[in-house]
Amino acid sequence: AALPQHSHFSDEGAANHVRLCDYHGGPGVELFVYGRSVSDVNVTTTFPARQTLEASRAIARRHSLAPKRRVFARQSAAVIDAGAFHNEVVCVGALDTLFFHEQAFDDTAQMKADIIAAAGDLFTPQFVQVPSADVPIEDAIKAYIFNSMLVQMPGQSRLTLIAPLETQDMPSTKAYCEGLVAGNGPIGQVLYVDVRQSMRNGGGPACLRLRVAMTDEETARVNTHMLMTDHSFSALSAWVSAHYRESLAPDDLRDPNLMIESFTALDELSEILGLGDRFYPFQRDSA
Repeated sequence: AALPQHSHFSDEGAANHVRLCDYHGGPGVELFVYGRSVSDVNVTTTFPARQTLEASRAIARRHSLAPKRRVFARQSAAVIDAGAFHNEVVCVGALDTLFFHEQAFDDTAQMKADIIAAAGDLFTPQFVQVPSADVPIEDAIKAYIFNSMLVQMPGQSRLTLIAPLETQDMPSTKAYCEGLVAGNGPIGQVLYVDVRQSMRNGGGPACLRLRVAMTDEETARVNTHMLMTDHSFSALSAWVSAHYRESLAPDDLRDPNLMIESFTALDELSEILGLGDRFYPFQRDSA
């Protein structure tokens, strides 16, 4: 169930959570990052800290996460005031690797010690800490170097960082990435992708971070229309080209034709994704 609708349980979801493990689907460490606690007295930020410790603890309890595998770390007030309202703007993790800016956490040494202790004999955590001297926090936030995807590509032992073009355009982050892959650390490749439209609307590659590890049996039960293939990609691209308006003015919002267009588009999307003809409320109402 959802958390209580109270400021004590302010929660920004997966943007402040990282799961570290030896392999996807195996046991691991759950890292929850919060910006404030109900018990805070002297900790203040210019911008609101949007994740509470109480919310993180409640989520961990409700999901029955093993207490010894939970880590709660405070995000530094400095990065919140610099514009990192989500931890994903200054930190990203995958498998056994945590990639983060040195100013990301209030107590970096304690965060590392807690993760190492929680990992126990499951795996040995690897920490890639980016110094402010190499990448100032302002550059990191503007370039979204951490608001990226960290994945293991097939056949490769080292991880790949999938970053927005803004990371390549920023001299400091580009230089850091070049040095990163030239070394022998856990990240061996950086791929840059054009997500400028998403970036300009407040999103980035991190919005695609959700991972769900599934067995072969579970995968076989998935609606195959929901899996990305060359065919589905072509169908969805054609759907976008046919139905997305190039512009939308205030007057359009009161035009009934916009509603009709939207319903027509969603009808077609339901068919492409194999959702049936009663997925949306308007479809059920018209049946």
